[in-house]
Amino acid sequence: MPIALIGLNNSKQNDNPNKKKMKTTTLLIMLFFVAFNTFSQQSGRVRDFGIEIGVMNTGELNAVTDVEGLKVGQVTLIEGEDVRTGVTAILPHTGNIFREKVPAAIHIANGFGKLTGISQVKELGNIETPVILTNTLSVPKAADALLTYTLGLEGNENVRSVNPVVGETNDGTLNDIRGRHVKEEHVLEAIEKAEGGPVAEGNVGAGTGTRSFGFKSGIGTSSRVLPEDLGGYTVGVIVQTNYGGVLEVNGVPIGQELETYSYRQHIEDADGSCMIVVATDAPLCSRNLERLAKRAVLGLGKTGGIISHGSGDYVIAMSTAEENLITGSGYYDSKVIQGGGMSPLFMAVNEATEEAILNSLFMAETMKGRDGNKIEALPLDEVIEIMKQYNKIK
Repeated sequence: MPIALIGLNNSKQNDNPNKKKMKTTTLLIMLFFVAFNTFSQQSGRVRDFGIEIGVMNTGELNAVTDVEGLKVGQVTLIEGEDVRTGVTAILPHTGNIFREKVPAAIHIANGFGKLTGISQVKELGNIETPVILTNTLSVPKAADALLTYTLGLEGNENVRSVNPVVGETNDGTLNDIRGRHVKEEHVLEAIEKAEGGPVAEGNVGAGTGTRSFGFKSGIGTSSRVLPEDLGGYTVGVIVQTNYGGVLEVNGVPIGQELETYSYRQHIEDADGSCMIVVATDAPLCSRNLERLAKRAVLGLGKTGGIISHGSGDYVIAMSTAEENLITGSGYYDSKVIQGGGMSPLFMAVNEATEEAILNSLFMAETMKGRDGNKIEALPLDEVIEIMKQYNKIK
């Protein structure tokens, strides 16, 4: 970051040259420490700090949008002292999703949540709307907005049944959740704004008011690309994190080292939720997508999550392979990967989920909200120093 040294040469000509030099040196030192502290406190993705999760290659963006055609849109609501919430929309492709449904599955790690649309996805093995993430008490409003969106699409004039898929976590510590500030227009705006490219992380969208392991968290994303001899497929993950446990970063017991973890004095319990959305361009049937979803939970566990009694931990997995879109033609005639070809994808989703969750923490910033509640960001300076002590910085 460039530093403008404004006013350093404004001393009077008759000033003592040594005194002038001392003033300049002092100011430069002060500016150096300001700059150093600014750098050291800045958030960043885990790889920005030399922390590499897993062994597989990431996609170009290291984001769920590395899956071709997938788009993400977010609306962040920060108003006054009490509103800290938002919406994150995931669109598997750019067409009419109701008319070109995607094979999908949902895995429930712990069901203390309000995810809508589960039974039809389990029964039929597909998703027919964008996937929306928001806060707990805004799920009905988001589902209604998905109805408005889907019924309004060209070609859907005679549609009489829609299965909206909406996931949530509870952001009530920082957000006036009872005020139900998420409106239909916010959900529709998130869908309208959805695009490919880099995905904003941390205190944005559905992750605006969330926390994990006692620290501020939010939205995070990551991806993995299989080698060409294993298909060359991409697996992308986006998460909304809001849960507890004992934080680990690439195997390092950060929570223990910081003495901040569930059931210590700084964190009352481990309850919360984690929404994980997995997308891949690999041609998968709903059965193998459910198997893929189960493996994403391993990535959650590697971050130190314990999937507590009061946690709503869900994985939504979908395949965007164009040849497998369900178009109502009456027949499935596409090829799908057999079970024996799933293991590389299992490894990919494990790594991508772990890194997406860590990105949600590393990219989040300290936030103050409802009733003056304040959640501090992960102390990255301390974390990086601990990682170095464990020889985990490359």
